[in-house]
Amino acid sequence: QVQLVESGGGLVQAGDSLRLSCAASGRTLRMYAMGWFRQAPGKEREFVGAISRNGITTSYGDSVKGRFSISRDNAKNTVYLQLNSLKPEDTAVYYCAASFSVYDTTIPSRGSYENWGQGTQVTVSS
Repeated sequence: QVQLVESGGGLVQAGDSLRLSCAASGRTLRMYAMGWFRQAPGKEREFVGAISRNGITTSYGDSVKGRFSISRDNAKNTVYLQLNSLKPEDTAVYYCAASFSVYDTTIPSRGSYENWGQGTQVTVSS
């Protein structure tokens, strides 16, 4: 099983940028497609984006397309989420998740993530 730890959250103003990191231990991330999700108070968990094992394929939720981007460095066992043009409605706890995959370029279904981090808080003030 892979352990995931998110970092990089904080309090920023609308329009600012942040980069979140998700560091893995226990297993190499090369065997996992990775996803980012978020959950705001009183709301359901929302899909933010995902990246395939080899980093070639990405997918994003409609609310973040064009503003957020996911990348990964398998040599460092780390996945990143770049958040640009932040809005107050982006305020949430952000979680990374791992889905074991045998395919290099596939994005997993949103319900297939087996491993989750503890989350990092992002707060965007207006």
